[in-house]
Amino acid sequence: MVALKALVVDDSGVMRKMVMKGLIESKLADFEFVEAEDGKDALAKFDPKQVDIGFIDWNMPNMTGIEFVREIRALYGSESTGVPLVMVTSEKTMGKVQEALDEAGADAFISKPFTVAELQSKLKKTIERAGIRRLRRERSQKQQQPSGGIFSKLFG
Repeated sequence: MVALKALVVDDSGVMRKMVMKGLIESKLADFEFVEAEDGKDALAKFDPKQVDIGFIDWNMPNMTGIEFVREIRALYGSESTGVPLVMVTSEKTMGKVQEALDEAGADAFISKPFTVAELQSKLKKTIERAGIRRLRRERSQKQQQPSGGIFSKLFG
């Protein structure tokens, strides 16, 4: 199972714990979590070289989830588009879903309350994509490091 660093953003600590518990129980990946209490806090903690996937609440003070997704996509451009951002929200109307996915740049949408089975079925491909991105990034980092072989010892 691939290890993923997940940013969980929600102004409710209880809801952050529920999201993290659901993701652990889904067994879709081996998650390490970074928590943020709103979009501004998440913006300070987001690094596309470290965070593999984000789970973001919609309605939060200081900076909403949609504002956060738009800001990340604007700040990091193509580097951020590889990081899947999942809206986790009680918003259920088709207009809100369309706004999140088509206009803001979110990759998936989960409605609260959710079940582990819903997380598994709706997020399987998104989490697989995050895992592939992580493995490619790790492979690239390994290729950039010196091998430490005999020639590097002799000539390095």
